[in-house]
Formats: sequence, structure tokens, C-alpha cells
Amino acid sequence: MAHNTAVSVPDKIGRYRVLRRIGSGAFATVWLGADDDLDASVAIKVLADNWSYHPDLRERFEQEARIMRRADSSLLVRVLDVGELPDGRPYLVMPYAAGGTLADRLTSGPMPVREALLVAADIAGAVAVLHEAGVLHRDLKPSNVLFQPTPGRDRVLVADLGLAKALANASGFTIAAGTPGYMPPEQTTPGGGLDIRADVYAIGATMYHMLTGHPPEQARPVASRSGRAARSAPRPSQVRPGILPAVDDVVRRALHPEPRQRWASAEAMIEELHRVIALMERDTSRGRVVQWLGRVVGVGVALTAVLATTGSSPTSPARSGWVRVQDAFGVLSIAVPPSWAGQLKDAGWNPSAVRLPAGHAPGLVVAPDLAVWSDPATAVPGVFVGASKALLASGPAPALPGHTSCVQQPDRTVDVGGNLARVRRWTSCGASVSFSEVVLAVPQRSYGVYVQIKQVGDADLTDEILAGLRMSSSLAPQAGRIGFAYS
Repeated sequence: MAHNTAVSVPDKIGRYRVLRRIGSGAFATVWLGADDDLDASVAIKVLADNWSYHPDLRERFEQEARIMRRADSSLLVRVLDVGELPDGRPYLVMPYAAGGTLADRLTSGPMPVREALLVAADIAGAVAVLHEAGVLHRDLKPSNVLFQPTPGRDRVLVADLGLAKALANASGFTIAAGTPGYMPPEQTTPGGGLDIRADVYAIGATMYHMLTGHPPEQARPVASRSGRAARSAPRPSQVRPGILPAVDDVVRRALHPEPRQRWASAEAMIEELHRVIALMERDTSRGRVVQWLGRVVGVGVALTAVLATTGSSPTSPARSGWVRVQDAFGVLSIAVPPSWAGQLKDAGWNPSAVRLPAGHAPGLVVAPDLAVWSDPATAVPGVFVGASKALLASGPAPALPGHTSCVQQPDRTVDVGGNLARVRRWTSCGASVSFSEVVLAVPQRSYGVYVQIKQVGDADLTDEILAGLRMSSSLAPQAGRIGFAYS
């Protein structure tokens, strides 16, 4: 049945003000909405009119909301609200993921290998949560992977559970459903019998797409003497030379036409992805250590020269023995506890992460493990610091992260180098995790600074970390580049 693509824009859906359409498919339309009560952007998914009276599709739509409620995870899109339009069509409300989809990002070609592995691990993490809840996704693909902008690294969210089914009924699927190129051979045949390894295949296909720029050819079983599928999965390195054999092996095993030859579970695949990522980082760090050791003699002098230009007078000095890190532009530096200084990303940030005008500005993030530090569910501390001219008091107000699973504390102000910083703190985020969101206007520098501090434990180091913040006199790149140095 054809569906009508000429959809008029409603003024409101439930209590949500509709801004524009952000997506549509055969069965539903997704609108960008504004929750004026909570000052938040939302995505509203509405069942298409021509399918609203089909009991099976309506049940599938409503089941998606129930699954998203049950399988709660920071890696899955959450349901905030459900309702029904006056004409009887159901809708569900989700947080708006402003970073777009993985499919959007892949239009420009393959991703960096390490980033592809990190995204694949996040997708597998979301799938593992679904499997633990007794649910098979059945339609993993780049357009169903969303990004929520956060300082440091955008958060991955798996969405669209419209084809998800209970694993208890997986052996009895009577309709072949999914997306060619991302579904395994057994999913193309009604009654083929599915288990969690069907989703493992889809993760591998999505990973192949991230690495090569296109999905793999649809795998088909090939009869061998034993009667089992014998066709080998493609190697990404055949399309993109230079990919490590270990990366090839992860993809090929996930894409094996024979389910028994794939990774046994999403958790097993995550474990291997993390092993390969660590292997790549060890190889890279060998060169970095040599560079940093070569700079050790000059670090104290160079850092002193940068700090002398700030003119800031912090309320108290940073703790002795803390590690000072600096961004690649030489604009910002911050002192953190030694245990936090495991990994550094110093190439800057995009202020659109807090709904400011998009662009590239000086920034850094430091944490023991950058792949997971921003996830409230992980007990990994860290600090993000970013500069932007839009953060001046006269500019637009940034949209600070809400941390909806935490408890918001009263706002307060802190003097940082003669300028007042607004501190919003969130506690009880799980595993003794807390977040401090800080905005600081520095008129004498013609820019402002945004700081996000994630802490683990009862002690609050927010004021001490802010006391160790240093800023150069302008956003222009400075000479020299410093890695780690001890304060």
C-alpha cells in the first residue's frame, strides 16, 4: 500500500508544540517538537494515518513504546511520553538527538577506524541491553543509530524498535522483515529461526559500512559438502587498505552466514572490540610517549609563559601533584587529579553540543577512559573544558545537559579569576556519580568557557578544579603544544 508523503504540519501534538518534520517512513512520521514546560526539544513519532486502523501495525507501534520503557539504557532512545491524537493515531515522545544519524555521517564516506570501533561497541552495548530484556531488535542499520551531542564525544543511541520482537518467539517468525544488506541470511526467509546472533550480524554489517563507506553485499548461504553455509564474509581491508587484520577478523566473524560461526553474543563482540581498540591505542601511544618525554625539560617554562598571559587570579591554587593538561590551541588548561589523566583529547569542540552556534573552538577533555566517561552509568571521572565567543553573558544561553536520571542541586556561583561562574550540580546519578555543569563569561578575554566535571565518590572537587582553570588572552592559536605536565 502506498503512503502519502504530503503531510501537513500540525500546530501541536498533545502538549508539545510542533516545529518541523524531521523524518518519515512507510509507517510513521517523526516531528521535532518543543516541550515548553520543561524547555526541551523532543522527537514525536506518529503512526501514519493510512496504517492507523491496521490492528497488527498499531500493536507493533505500541509494543515499541513498551519495549523502550522496559529496556532502559543510556545507549537506547527513551520514551518520555505516549498519547493519542484526536483522530485515534498513537504517538510516542522521545528526547531529540540533535547529532543526527549514523547514516547522515556516512554520506561523506568511511569513518576513522578507531571511531568506527567505538561506535560499534556502543551499538553492541545497546543490543546487549535489549537481549538481556528478552528482545531482538531485527532492524539495526545506520539510520537507526542516533547521536546526542556531548562534550568530548557524542553519545550513541540505538532507536527504532518497530520490528523488535520477544526472543521467546524468535523461532516462530512467519514474516521476513528487516533491511537488505544488514540482515543475516536466516532473516530473509519466513520461519528461518532467529536468535541473538541475527543482531550480531547486523552490528557487523553496520561496522563494515562505517569502515568502507557502504554496506556489505547481502550474504546468502552456500551449500558445502557438510550442507552448511560456506561463503566467507568480506574483509574491510580489501576495500580500504591499511585496516588491521584484527579489525578484519571482528567484522568477518560477525558477518558469517552460519550463525554458529558468529560471535555468540553482543557481549562477546564488545569484549573483542575493546581488546582491538586497546591494541590500536597501545601502538599509537608508543609514539606519543616519546614526544612527551622529549618535551619534559621545556614543559615548565612553556607552561609558565602561557599562564603569565592570563591575568587570572584563582581563589586557591590547584593541589600539588595534580596533572595539568592543555588544549592544542594553547588557549585553555586545567589541572586534574593524576588518576583522571589517562587519556586526552585536545583538538577542540563544537559549541552546538550545548545549542550554541556551530563551529570549531578550543577545547579539551581528559579522563581515564574517554570512550565511556560521559556515560552516567560508568564510574569514570573526567573534565571537559571548551571556549566560545557565544558564551559571553550577552550571547545566547547555552542548553546545559539535563542529567534526567540524577538529582539537581541548587545553582550557585563561584569566583574564578575575578569572574563569576554559574555552577549547576547533579548528584545521585548512580555508582556515586555526580556532574557539575559550569558556565563562565570572561569579558576581558572576549569569550566564555563551559566546563563539565564528572566525579565519582562523595568528595566535591568542583571549586578546586575551577581554581586550576587557566585561559589565554585570545582564541587565536598559541605557539607550542603541551601534553601532560605536573602542577
